Amino acid sequence: MNIIVKSRRNTTRTLEKNFPNAIILDLTSKADEPWIKFSPFYPLEEIPIPFSGDKTGASVEGIWQGLKVFETTGIDAKKFENRTLKGLKRTIRKFGQVLGHQKGLDSTELLSYIEARKQIYAPMYLWVLKNKLQKEVEQLKQLAQQHDTIVLLDYETNGDINDPNKPLSHAFLVKHYIEGNFPI
Repeated sequence: MNIIVKSRRNTTRTLEKNFPNAIILDLTSKADEPWIKFSPFYPLEEIPIPFSGDKTGASVEGIWQGLKVFETTGIDAKKFENRTLKGLKRTIRKFGQVLGHQKGLDSTELLSYIEARKQIYAPMYLWVLKNKLQKEVEQLKQLAQQHDTIVLLDYETNGDINDPNKPLSHAFLVKHYIEGNFPI
């Protein structure tokens, strides 16, 4: 089984040339069913908000963005319920520098970017893979057995949870999960 993560920005022609006979699956918010469900923007519903008791949110990205704390503003609980796949991002242009991610809804503790990835984002995405996407993960595993190579497309291609220079690729988290080496 050979799973490769590539940028969705590559042309289909380039991908097919570089990976002949591979199956190419888009896992972004622009993908078709069922693969779009792997997008952290997809509203899978009732995803537990880490360190927040029984509180839940609609999407991984909505929770991630909602727990982000900036110089000029705190968390944004409205992001937890966004079901549109749009309007989820919160930026430094609008709110100033990011101070960290709040460790749950009722905490004053802020986690650094890397610690937030390890304690919020990755565990939340792992929960989704185990609890919301079991059928789709099984489909991916079956495809991996049937094809020499699977290319997973994502906008980001950083597979290192400890690399703060680029956003973490959810397609890499899927790859790590299927290969049995999830990074937490």
